[in-house]
Amino acid sequence: MKIALAGGGAFGEKHLDGLKNIDGVEVTALVGRRQEPTQAMADKYGVGFATTDYEAMLERDDVDAVILATPTQMHADQSIKAMDAGKHVEVEIPLADSWADSEAVMAKQKATGLVCMVGHTRRFNPSHQWVHNQITAGDFNIQQMDVQTYFFRRQNINAKGEARSWTDHLLWHHAAHTVDLFAYQAGPIVQANAVQGPIHPDLGIAMDMSIQLKAESGAICTLSLSFNNEGPLGTFFRYIGDTGTYIARYDDLVNGKEEPIDVSKVDVSMNGIELQDREFIAAIREGREPNSSVAQVLPCYKVLHDLEQQLG
Repeated sequence: MKIALAGGGAFGEKHLDGLKNIDGVEVTALVGRRQEPTQAMADKYGVGFATTDYEAMLERDDVDAVILATPTQMHADQSIKAMDAGKHVEVEIPLADSWADSEAVMAKQKATGLVCMVGHTRRFNPSHQWVHNQITAGDFNIQQMDVQTYFFRRQNINAKGEARSWTDHLLWHHAAHTVDLFAYQAGPIVQANAVQGPIHPDLGIAMDMSIQLKAESGAICTLSLSFNNEGPLGTFFRYIGDTGTYIARYDDLVNGKEEPIDVSKVDVSMNGIELQDREFIAAIREGREPNSSVAQVLPCYKVLHDLEQQLG
């Protein structure tokens, strides 16, 4: 399986670290915004071809599939171009930053029949998988999810603290994780409300947001998002259920009393990004729909669109 990675930032590196643990997978091409750092990353990971030309990469015979860790605004167009070139696609979250673009990617996947998967990593983190297994076994039902997504990002920087060439978004990117995960764990979303704080004068985005969700099952979710928070970075999920309380912090899980829960046997790795990439490769090899396919996550983007309309 020969893979091209587009996007040389913090998440591109996470994918390269995960892919090297998967048997029979070779990263044959890297695409970045600037040639020098892209070549440096290619040299570090032993990738033979580095370029700034996305279309040139798509023309290569030694590329079966593409992983997109590029700026949000490029995701839909690059996904469609990859499928037009006959390549399977795994696009990092979010699929797009509009409902129209989300639908366009879905239409292209249907037309080509290729694997198109979206990087909704929370479905793959061992912590959330453990909770999901409890739910599917009938041992746990969510009453409420309380989620905090907090970053300190008053400047335009990425997860490594480096300057970004694009602006991130609380709704279309960060809320997408929770909206999809809530539906995955509790069932289809039937009600959604949102309010947002002031628009940042330079970045042009709201730096604080609050979202309420209700599932068909009756479960509710409260999501607080901020780029203003000085403290631990990341997203923290509190599952309040009928038989227990669990708190997930990325791949780690504790109960409501902060006692650790062993999730090391849930899957073959404790790395959610690696597990996500393993699912992508397996779906291609087995000719099946992956978990987190564009079809499965599309309802999330309809909710985000409806919330955007509410926010005006």
